[in-house]
Amino acid sequence: MAMAQLTPENKVALLRQHEDGVPWTRISAESGVPLRTLTRWSAKYRADPTSRGLGRSRRADRGTRRIPGELIEVIEALALRQPEPTAAFVHRRVSDIAHDRGLAAPSYSSVRAVIGAIDPGLRTLAQHGDAAYRDRFELVLRRTATRPNEQWQADHTLLDVAVLDKTGIPARPWLTVVFDDYSRAAAGYTLFSGAPTAEQTALALHQAVNRKTNPDWTMCGLPDVLYSDHGSDFTSARLERVCLDTHIQLIHSRIGIPQGRGKIERLYGTITTELLPHLPGHIPHGTNGTPITPAALTIEQLDAIMEQFIVTEYNQRPHSETGEVPAHRWGTSGFIPRAPAHPEDLDLLLLTAAATRKVQRDGIQFASTRYVSPVLAAYVGEHVTVRFDPRDVGEIRVYFNDAYLCRAIAPELAAESISFEELRAARLRRRRDLKQQLRQRRSLADALPTDTRYVPPEPVDAAPAIIEDAPPPHGLRLYATD
Repeated sequence: MAMAQLTPENKVALLRQHEDGVPWTRISAESGVPLRTLTRWSAKYRADPTSRGLGRSRRADRGTRRIPGELIEVIEALALRQPEPTAAFVHRRVSDIAHDRGLAAPSYSSVRAVIGAIDPGLRTLAQHGDAAYRDRFELVLRRTATRPNEQWQADHTLLDVAVLDKTGIPARPWLTVVFDDYSRAAAGYTLFSGAPTAEQTALALHQAVNRKTNPDWTMCGLPDVLYSDHGSDFTSARLERVCLDTHIQLIHSRIGIPQGRGKIERLYGTITTELLPHLPGHIPHGTNGTPITPAALTIEQLDAIMEQFIVTEYNQRPHSETGEVPAHRWGTSGFIPRAPAHPEDLDLLLLTAAATRKVQRDGIQFASTRYVSPVLAAYVGEHVTVRFDPRDVGEIRVYFNDAYLCRAIAPELAAESISFEELRAARLRRRRDLKQQLRQRRSLADALPTDTRYVPPEPVDAAPAIIEDAPPPHGLRLYATD
């Protein structure tokens, strides 16, 4: 039996064999314990007849480093320099310093142990700065709502997919989402090209507040709090006026600290991993913005796909944190959504403002489309302001002297939703087709033979008259007064 495996009781049993007359040499040969060790145990046992005296003694310096304190400070100071040095570099430097001070150089493993014992927060702060320390070690207060519409979040993201713009060139669109904190449901969104603006945020908020035409998308009403970052569109005077007039408390996250918006970031992560990879033009991470397949969707087509994904998939499956379906969690709490006192006032605040239009006898001409309403009969000849939703120009809102007047309808468009871009693209296609027909007709006309039906006869050549003393054709011209 190896000495390392001998318990104090086993040692006592060996010593008692000697008391019974067995020689030390025999006990040593049979047990494998050196003779000097047996005699040392015997002396300890006589001094303390209990088995405790035969236990392994603890080092007096156990749990403490056998490196001088001044060298420990040197090791920590070197390890916290920026950029972060390697343990081998620190070991070489501290060995040189120990030699200069007449101290024993610590081993490499001891230096590594000292470096590993440094507070992780201190190392992160020293090597990576305040932002990295804050993101990893500082406590975060996550705002948690207790009922639907108590708090909404709004944010933008650049989607990892390319769509075809109006000129057919691939471009990455932006997505703005308005998100209910309590239910984790998406209440509204907008897709657009170009940088985020207050107008796009207003359109997403307008969709979130109003009732949707899709019966499965039930989220609506005014929130108590709107939580966003410090983007210029979220801090614009327009959005502040909207929140003031609708009694919404606007709260911004701390500059450079996005942890409070983690819930809406999870929604963006779901869209990025579960929807976009199935679309043409998807841009995986690490491809430097290059799609793996050619872009084929327009932004209007992507808009329809996005709504279907949000309404039928994301809002209809259990959320991993709440364990409930977002749509069900929002709709079964028994609360009544807070609606604006005058919905038309919300349109005035959120919808895009167009140029002033004059009311004609047959309605309002806007975007090459005629809009009519019986209310306009009393305003023929007056100038009004038109506001509209770019995603649906089947109707417009008409304001007179900044007061809501009516909703004017385009009879040929009111039955379905059609975007302003679709309408303009259709007009351009029609115009191109007509111009192409015109060029063809003109080319055909130019290729026809010349019309000679009424060409006058050519005059008969007569002998030229001989004029005597005619001046040379290019001579000096003379006048009667010369």
